[in-house]
Amino acid sequence: MTKLTAIRGFKDILPRETGKWQHVEAIARQVFAGYGIHEIKIPLLEKTELFKRGIGETTDIVEKEMYTFLDRGDEYLTLRPEATASVIRAYLEHSMHQPDSLTKLYTIGPMFRRERPQKGRFRQFHQINVEYIGLKDPRIDSELIAMLMHFLSATGLTGLRLEINSLGCPRCRPAFRDNVKRLLQDKKDTLCADCQRRLETNPLRIFDCKKESCQESIAGIPTILEYICDDCSDHFEKVKNYLALLGVAYTINARMVRGLDYYTQTAFEITTESLGAQNAVAGGGRYDGLTQILGGPEIPGIGFAIGLERLISLVPGNYEDFVQSPHLFIAALGERAQEFAFRLCDALRKAGIRSEMDVSDRSLKSQMKRSDRCNCPHTLIIGERELDDGTAPLRDMTTKEQELLDIGSTDGIVSALLARIGQVPAGDTGER
Repeated sequence: MTKLTAIRGFKDILPRETGKWQHVEAIARQVFAGYGIHEIKIPLLEKTELFKRGIGETTDIVEKEMYTFLDRGDEYLTLRPEATASVIRAYLEHSMHQPDSLTKLYTIGPMFRRERPQKGRFRQFHQINVEYIGLKDPRIDSELIAMLMHFLSATGLTGLRLEINSLGCPRCRPAFRDNVKRLLQDKKDTLCADCQRRLETNPLRIFDCKKESCQESIAGIPTILEYICDDCSDHFEKVKNYLALLGVAYTINARMVRGLDYYTQTAFEITTESLGAQNAVAGGGRYDGLTQILGGPEIPGIGFAIGLERLISLVPGNYEDFVQSPHLFIAALGERAQEFAFRLCDALRKAGIRSEMDVSDRSLKSQMKRSDRCNCPHTLIIGERELDDGTAPLRDMTTKEQELLDIGSTDGIVSALLARIGQVPAGDTGER
């Protein structure tokens, strides 16, 4: 029988890896809580129409990358390729909007795109998304960006570089789009096949293309900052001023655009020099028209997405550094000791002490080897004699020093071990 394997482009995240994921997610939740951002959990599956309207029918995501199928009810459904459209759909559906109020939401979870699998890119990948919805104020843009920079720094990333741009609005961007299309018509043959198609459907997407021939073709084209209206220019200037007020350094990249149609005005991307190379780790922007596109009232918003696979690969430390080892291993010898240790392990775990034991009743030497493999800092040794005496040695596995503990009562042992090892609150990531 053929051995079953994971789908190409889908990856198992193994137990030795998940500690680093939990570490990064814990920092995200802590930072977001400090800024009053609340978690929302959205479905993996949505109506296809949501993404066609929200992302744009001429984007690569909708045209080529979505996992879409016809449900039994003759309705097209899609595995979510990104989170913003789903968050806004939930925001509108549950009437979360209030006049002149700001709603701050975040979500963490998997997204799906049928891209060509390659190193660092998967068909199921994970993102952290944050959305600020309800107010159009340059201070909101600046706060969101400053918070993102703070979060990335808190994970240990260094060499962070912020690039910002303004993408204009529906009033001023059409003139720029038409000019790009006109100027590139004579250079159409120098564009890649995708960009030749984009020239007719969405010319600004050509700025996203990484192919050298396409970048050379747009090199002499005026930037969008030469076309934005007074309102967009004023908003962008205030964003820059507030970033400076918050001490956030930035570089203007007038050729940066975002890959989705719903973006307007402020756009940004953050790269890091970690691992000795420029790596884009997060990006986002303002999307003031998205709520109307999805059938709601006009409500401004701004947000960002972080690719978790990329971020985790850049966070300092090996996977092994984030594994939560047991605080205590109990080496139990004999049937009575095994039964005693079994009850004790349960009591210790409920008290917040990560505990392990060997239920196979192997030799003391074998059990001590297992304690070493588990990286347990302490081992409690219990046998028939220890049970009769009412005391058992607690061994420090680093120094090999031992002290006797009173094991006359379960509560007494738990209290003694809490005093020596320390309780780990529920949800804490523990010692590293």
